[in-house]
Amino acid sequence: MSTIKVDVVSAEQSLFQGNAKFVALPGEAGELGVLPGHTPLITRIRPGTVKIVLEDGSEESIFVAGGLLEIQPGHVTVLSDTAIREDDLDEAKAIEARRRAEESLGKVKDKAELAVVQAELEMLAAQATAARKLRANKSTH
Repeated sequence: MSTIKVDVVSAEQSLFQGNAKFVALPGEAGELGVLPGHTPLITRIRPGTVKIVLEDGSEESIFVAGGLLEIQPGHVTVLSDTAIREDDLDEAKAIEARRRAEESLGKVKDKAELAVVQAELEMLAAQATAARKLRANKSTH
């Protein structure tokens, strides 16, 4: 069976190191799927879920707040400032943080600050969605 080495790393820690049959993640232009033997690539990724299908068919899911993806022959590296194992996601906390960020929109003084708040809102919305999907998947299994 052909596999690819996968590393998912945040600024704080390594969240996953291992071999996988398949990796799916949110690319800038849409979902990316990576199989062993994929063409080398470096690209940015959007906030969302990295799904890793392990050798035994089980799945590992990690929320990333955007970042970079590097694909080399036999190796995938995901680098993100913030990455959270889906089991550790808290939808209520993400929704509350999003509410606070939306309130701060009214206090924005310049375009740079507006861009930062909008990026934070996008990341928090993706985090809440990932937590909601995980909860829905767990309730159906």
